[in-house]
Amino acid sequence: MNKSTITIDVMMNENRVPDSIKWNASDTGAENAQKAKAMMLSFWDGAEKTALRIDLWTQDMMVDEMADFFYQTMMTMADTYGRSTKYNDQVEEMKKFAKQFYSTFRERQLKENKAD
Repeated sequence: MNKSTITIDVMMNENRVPDSIKWNASDTGAENAQKAKAMMLSFWDGAEKTALRIDLWTQDMMVDEMADFFYQTMMTMADTYGRSTKYNDQVEEMKKFAKQFYSTFRERQLKENKAD
């Protein structure tokens, strides 16, 4: 059996707000840790039937970057759900929601930019 290790280093300021996030995985082949502005990590606790989550983002993560991050995460979650269940109708529903979410965000940004 092979073992893979994922390391996540979070540097925080005095208020415990993340300043930087760096990660590395033993199977990537990358020598240096990769930088990230945000992360979402979920684990499924089968005994308790609950999701355990860690969501962090750095103080320099912009709102438009957060919207992109959520959109892309929702789309890939839909793909993962589809591969594991083969429920393509629900995959399409999830992707439709993600696209509507992103479209609504862009409309909001346009309105806010016009108001400035």
